[in-house]
Amino acid sequence: MSGVRPPSLPPSTGPAPAEPLLTVRDLTVKFGGVTALDGVSFQVRPGEICALIGPNGAGKTTAFNSISRLVSPSAGSIGFDGTDLLRARAGDLSALGIARTFQNLALWPGLTVIENVMVGAHCLGRTGLLSTPFGVRVRSERRELTARAYAALAALGVEDVAFQPCQGLPFGTLRRVELARALVSRPRLLMLDEPAAGMTHGDVRDLGALLVSLRDTFGLSLLLVEHHMALVMDIADQVAVLDSGRGLLSGPPDEIRDDPRLVEAYLGAPR
Repeated sequence: MSGVRPPSLPPSTGPAPAEPLLTVRDLTVKFGGVTALDGVSFQVRPGEICALIGPNGAGKTTAFNSISRLVSPSAGSIGFDGTDLLRARAGDLSALGIARTFQNLALWPGLTVIENVMVGAHCLGRTGLLSTPFGVRVRSERRELTARAYAALAALGVEDVAFQPCQGLPFGTLRRVELARALVSRPRLLMLDEPAAGMTHGDVRDLGALLVSLRDTFGLSLLLVEHHMALVMDIADQVAVLDSGRGLLSGPPDEIRDDPRLVEAYLGAPR
């Protein structure tokens, strides 16, 4: 009969969820006798914006530093697209497809904007200075990396300052320069440590729109640590809440926004 689905075909349930790009499982970090993280688990799927939130001292930056291999966990596992990150070195992450920014700007004030951005493309380089006579290949590669860095600045709307020194530029512009430096390495996962820190409310609104645009344009997954709750609730697909080094709850923003445990973590138990 026309228009009737054959009974042997089950109704479509839509595409299966994508496998996680990043999986953090039972992560534990101890500094001497202090347990900074205690069995924390969360995931980031391809194309997802995931936010780690929680009060000061919750362990968010420790989790970030564990993923980016600046801290060695005491227990647990961190997997990135089938790779065991605990066997990787910090210098391997760019080549694997992971880039991060820091809460405090880590730019060289004496270098130009585009030179700072080109530092982020070091993992794409293929030659050394003396690899060919007269450095012909080196000059070709430098032109390619310069073009890539300029394109990253253009994507962030700051290409007009590409050849100016970083020193003296507005804070909001420098934040975008740091983002461009992370993007130029062609990451699949971009980790942002408090990207809204020090910004005005207007700048934060612009930042939110920019991060969503970067996710959509470049096909990125984003993992961010952020205290600006309005930004998190506006752009995140998933939120993982930490408190005192433990995973407290996780889920879409609309599900956790009014959860009493979230309110208690930030404001304390009601009396």
